[in-house]
Amino acid sequence: MRILFVGDICGRPGRRIAAVRVPALRRELGVNFVVANAENSAGGAGITAKTAQELLACGIDVLTGGNHTWNKREAYELLDREPRVLRPANFPPGVPGRGSAVVRRGGVGLAVLNLQGRVFMEPLDDPFRVAQAEVVRLREETPYVIVDMHAEATSEKIALAWYLDGLVTAVIGTHTHVQTADERVLPGGTATITDVGMTGPYNGIIGMDREAILQRFLTQLPARFEVARGAVQFNAVVVEADERGRATKIQRIFEVHEA
Repeated sequence: MRILFVGDICGRPGRRIAAVRVPALRRELGVNFVVANAENSAGGAGITAKTAQELLACGIDVLTGGNHTWNKREAYELLDREPRVLRPANFPPGVPGRGSAVVRRGGVGLAVLNLQGRVFMEPLDDPFRVAQAEVVRLREETPYVIVDMHAEATSEKIALAWYLDGLVTAVIGTHTHVQTADERVLPGGTATITDVGMTGPYNGIIGMDREAILQRFLTQLPARFEVARGAVQFNAVVVEADERGRATKIQRIFEVHEA
């Protein structure tokens, strides 16, 4: 089993490079499933029905979210209507959408669980306890379980990976838009990386135009952020797993393509 997890897709540049590289990598690497974080796929902040369908059409099986999932109001209806588009499972009961999904190809199922951290972020429900309950339920359907831990603090992401070691196939960190070099397979067979990175503009600052963000740092005044132009990067990891759902390998992908 090979699962490709694509880092936070940022704006139109991210969608365009994903449409090129996802089908190519499915063929080249023999990928069975593709998961991508898409909370910033619409204009660099939020997700819409149009951007979601564009990404699903290019061969991505499940789209995960995070704190920016709610930036576009139309996402509320999308989350209720489309089971392949997720938001973190530890949001309070009653919010739109769902936090997990099981997709199937060729008689094999992949479960995807979306969580959000609490350190330096909103005080949501405990992601550790939510993960514990959800993983038990999801493993009844398939041994292959991928967790998107959307969080700011590296310690919180690593802690969740150790907490779930041996229970899930991988815990993939998202949110910071900067790919880390700490990918590994834990002793129990859970692959992890603190942050898979971003798929989008390469010469911006976390995907946004540099000048506006620099002015914000220099003046502390509000600024309008726009998606940067020019070269694009494609960040991802490929996780290989055995028939028991245990990871055997995790490989980092970092590509830069001229616009």
